[in-house]
Amino acid sequence: MTKSFKIKKGDQVQIIAGKDKGKKGKVLRVNRRAARVVVEHVNMLKRHTKANPGKGAIGGIVEREAPIAVSNVMVISSDSGRPTRVGYKILEDGKKVRSAKVDGAILDQ
Repeated sequence: MTKSFKIKKGDQVQIIAGKDKGKKGKVLRVNRRAARVVVEHVNMLKRHTKANPGKGAIGGIVEREAPIAVSNVMVISSDSGRPTRVGYKILEDGKKVRSAKVDGAILDQ
């Protein structure tokens, strides 16, 4: 069974633990089964790839983002720009949206 997280693809997040602590970036992918997220330009690794003419791949050192534990990131509030916990609000029209605990900003657009 997969978990549901309060972090979604496209969210601006800040890293709160690990070697990249303090860095900010956009969530590119969420892996709910492994409880990990991939954040743009964070937790970069270098992959040494061999050239493969049949597949059109060129050889060399490829740098890409590696997954990071979802517990090590916090969503950044759209209004104040500060890292925040995420809560939920129900709007007047009955729609349930994510909101920032630090300033009450609506995170879902």
